[in-house]
Amino acid sequence: MSDDQQYKTIDGKEVPVLKAKTVETIKHKQTGKIYASKAEFDADVADTNTDTTADDFQQDLSITVAKLSLVSQTKK
Repeated sequence: MSDDQQYKTIDGKEVPVLKAKTVETIKHKQTGKIYASKAEFDADVADTNTDTTADDFQQDLSITVAKLSLVSQTKK
């Protein structure tokens, strides 16, 4: 196993801590426009010059977990 692998003790067992990358996307459901943040979307809703409503809100979350190699052990 990798030297940089970290472990946490849960119920008396050493469990590997997995590193994960997350990407959040805030999007307008109807137009597909991507916003930099929820605050930017809220500003679009508040803008009377657009027809964007709170119902147009879409939030996607992508999670990528690092590969983990497991080695089984046989009890004797």
